[in-house]
Amino acid sequence: MIALPLYLGFMAATVALMLIPGPNVSLIVAQVLSRGRRAALMTVCGTSAAMVVQLTLVALGLSAVLTALAPWVNLLRWIGVAYLVVIAIRTWRAQPSLDLSPSTAEADFGRGLLVSMFNPKTLFFYGAFFPQFVDPARALTPQFLTLSVSFVAVAVTIDSGWALMATRLRPWLLSRGRLQQRASATLLAGAAVGLALSRLDAE
Repeated sequence: MIALPLYLGFMAATVALMLIPGPNVSLIVAQVLSRGRRAALMTVCGTSAAMVVQLTLVALGLSAVLTALAPWVNLLRWIGVAYLVVIAIRTWRAQPSLDLSPSTAEADFGRGLLVSMFNPKTLFFYGAFFPQFVDPARALTPQFLTLSVSFVAVAVTIDSGWALMATRLRPWLLSRGRLQQRASATLLAGAAVGLALSRLDAE
């Protein structure tokens, strides 16, 4: 198992990192404002699923391969940026309505999954961050598994917290239809900007 001092340091660093809003948080809050808490929580499930996939790739050592393919990986990032921009424009232009058509759980999950997966920088971050908290004198697999499960648990907790906090603002914004849509569109655009600015060292 992982050494306790290393684990506590990892948890402290992870919480500090997760409290800094990024593209995922912007998307989650936008989902609350435009579609409600349930949609946002499904989006959290999608972003968390993407983390599991990315952590698995890191565990398999694919981050080294991705480094060599950095230009193509960046293409994925820009596809994600374009995807968010299109959603933001549609939301901004839509007619305000208090009777918003709900999206399906699958669509909300997929939106979170795609946006998180289209941020390849996280693969490189995981590859650089996790080894700092691994003791090479101990079995590596149990340590990495413990860190990965803990990381995803913290992410789900904090991202869900953002969704629940944003839910408190939603009734006030819904009473101001146009403002609600503009706020949601702005958050989506902010997520696109955040994703666009997440440059890789290879660039």
